[in-house]
Amino acid sequence: MNKDLFDFGMIGLGTMGRNLLLNMADHGFKAIGFDKDTSKGALLESSATPGTTVKGVNTLEEMIKLLQPPRKMMMLVPAGKPVDDVIQSLLPLLEKGDIIIDGGNSHYTDTLRRLDYLKESGIHFMGVGISGGEHGARTGPSIMPGGDPEAYKNVQPILEAVAAKVDGSACVAHLGKKAAGHYVKMVHNGIEYAIMQLISEVYDLLHNGLGLNNDELYKVFKSWNDGDQQSYLIEITRDIFLQKDDKTENRLVDMILDKAGAKGTGKWTSQDAMDIGIPITVIDTAVALRSLSAYKDERTQASLLYKTSTQSIEAPREVFIQQVSDALFFATIICYAQGLSMLHKASTELQMEIPMPEVVRIWRGGCIIRSSLLETFFKAYTANPELPNLLLNEEIAQLIQNKKQHTRAVVMHATQTGYPIAGLMSALSYFEAYRTERMPTNLIQAQRDYFGAHTYQRIDMPGTFHTEWESH
Repeated sequence: MNKDLFDFGMIGLGTMGRNLLLNMADHGFKAIGFDKDTSKGALLESSATPGTTVKGVNTLEEMIKLLQPPRKMMMLVPAGKPVDDVIQSLLPLLEKGDIIIDGGNSHYTDTLRRLDYLKESGIHFMGVGISGGEHGARTGPSIMPGGDPEAYKNVQPILEAVAAKVDGSACVAHLGKKAAGHYVKMVHNGIEYAIMQLISEVYDLLHNGLGLNNDELYKVFKSWNDGDQQSYLIEITRDIFLQKDDKTENRLVDMILDKAGAKGTGKWTSQDAMDIGIPITVIDTAVALRSLSAYKDERTQASLLYKTSTQSIEAPREVFIQQVSDALFFATIICYAQGLSMLHKASTELQMEIPMPEVVRIWRGGCIIRSSLLETFFKAYTANPELPNLLLNEEIAQLIQNKKQHTRAVVMHATQTGYPIAGLMSALSYFEAYRTERMPTNLIQAQRDYFGAHTYQRIDMPGTFHTEWESH
């Protein structure tokens, strides 16, 4: 082993790439990075902790020459064509056994294609999901690697060192075959979309419906985060309410336009869930509402046409706050249940062999959807790794039962006063349908057979049937 060579290389020195590389250096690894923007290489070096070994270079060739074989490197570049372009640039420079990691939010189908392509060259390729934002990258993210187990063994010590820790356990694990890492990260982001939508709806009810100002909202969210709803997203929402705007005398949240951005992972989650036949209604709703938020001009016209005005919710203040808290807790469990049921189905359907207990374990720290609820989920999957849906676990069923009436009360108040709570309603409707032994789908099957001879099954005997329906 050449002591002058580096342990790990990073291609793309934006905030995430730079911080993750600095994190590696802080844990004793020699870190080297490349970016087309030479100023980012200089920033990498100037940001390094004194005493660590960090180098920024201006060419891929230089980085590859300075990496210890087998070379281990990660790309943190935008998903899509940029990833393919980097791979093409790397291929002439690499040797058999070298390892390329895609640490961005690539769609898992692209990862599958790249795995097959690079296999012929003898180059190891891994799709790795990383969650935690820029702060997490620097101090300890949740890391979701999948694919080549031989490659994982080579990078495992580095990933375990830089990952977040919970009870001394690193929030990283090999999550299955093929493109499992990117698939798990995709679903993670879908759950993230859903929970953020729920929090925004709850904010609307408390702020506009109940009249709470930002200081009061801070106190409510602080109490939730100090209690059984402790989570990263509740924590940052708490802090958002106190942030002052540097351009006006207002709070910043009140000055932000109500049009949400999206990078595609939520949409992919919805699309892929439909492909494997898994209902993830809250995630679907969250994706749709982000799209609807983009139609600001049309919504403004509609508000004038329908004479929309904010209505007060007439309910005892403390009682309604508790009801809203319970509704958010209830719906958040549903979000996780839907996303994790998707992973359970994909594990077999797509032959990824995703270890469900490990998924939940590594989400407990570092990632955006970390929450105290994940301890309960971890216990459920440890007891039954093949659990198809969290709602079938007795302890979780009891949590849901305790919150359902307040959830119904919140939905009732919101619909009576005209507040859009599609996420909360979707979560409640999913629960009501999931726990119903006999759904009204028998009528849909009758309709399908009537107009299209699609056949149906019966409740009293096996087989497939078709009827010549009579017109009355």
